[in-house]
Amino acid sequence: MKVHLASLLLLLAAATACAEPNFGEQRSTSGIRHSFLLCGSRSVIVDEGSRVVWESKGASRDGFVLANGNILISQHNLARELTREGKEVWVYPLSKENKELGTVVRLESGNTLVVERGAKPQLLEVAPDGTVAIRVPLQPETDNAHMQTRQARKLANGNYLVPHLLAFAVKEYAPDGTVVNTFRTDLPELGGREAEVWPFTAIRLEDGNTLVTLTHGNRVVEFDAGGKVVWKLTNEEVGGRFADPCGAQRLANGNTVICSYGQKDATRPRLFEVTRSGEVVWEFFHPEAKAHEVHVITTNGKPEGAMK
Repeated sequence: MKVHLASLLLLLAAATACAEPNFGEQRSTSGIRHSFLLCGSRSVIVDEGSRVVWESKGASRDGFVLANGNILISQHNLARELTREGKEVWVYPLSKENKELGTVVRLESGNTLVVERGAKPQLLEVAPDGTVAIRVPLQPETDNAHMQTRQARKLANGNYLVPHLLAFAVKEYAPDGTVVNTFRTDLPELGGREAEVWPFTAIRLEDGNTLVTLTHGNRVVEFDAGGKVVWKLTNEEVGGRFADPCGAQRLANGNTVICSYGQKDATRPRLFEVTRSGEVVWEFFHPEAKAHEVHVITTNGKPEGAMK
């Protein structure tokens, strides 16, 4: 799905007039500035001046700014679409038999992708009228609801990419629930299971590779179509900035923005942007905010385009 660029920029400009000042600090020696939706301990849109221009009270797990300017967010075990004024215009609640609602993505069809964890782990496509259009049973290989899955995404071929933490696997599911491909994250070159390389966010890139954050193992990797590691970042390459990397986004310029969700050191960034060679070119600092997932909206006034 593409962002309606002019409309989005106008909305951001209008919101800046009533922005909360000094929400953290962006640092970049090359002058990079981002606006972004931050999902975590606070659910906020931050403009390029590091000011809050929108907020929904309470923690969140996943979210995107939609083409119409509304915000789709996973919050309070609800999939919610909210206006810039905070009005809830669409909602889907967690099923009674499950414990957590994580992933939320608006699809090109107009359906909303939702993932539930619990006694009946499942991926759902929810139609605009709230009915379930597609239901995919998941195979997380654990009854620990909180550790079953994280950020799933739909692929162009109609299948779904789902990370399973304790299974050490990113599984590709067909709509009928069949697992058609698996990327193992407990590979020897990634430290094996001892390194607790739990997959968190899995994103299929335009070249067919798959970007995966490995949260407890403090690594971010890229797999080719056959599951071979073709790119890897560890704390050694990024100067110790990883602390449970969770969310991520591949930008139009090929750089990657990464959430360091477990970071507690105020001198370390909550978000940072890194090049293919491992150079850190942008950082966002905040003394308390926890970054679970991010949607970068603009870079130096230019929209980032497709929502990933």
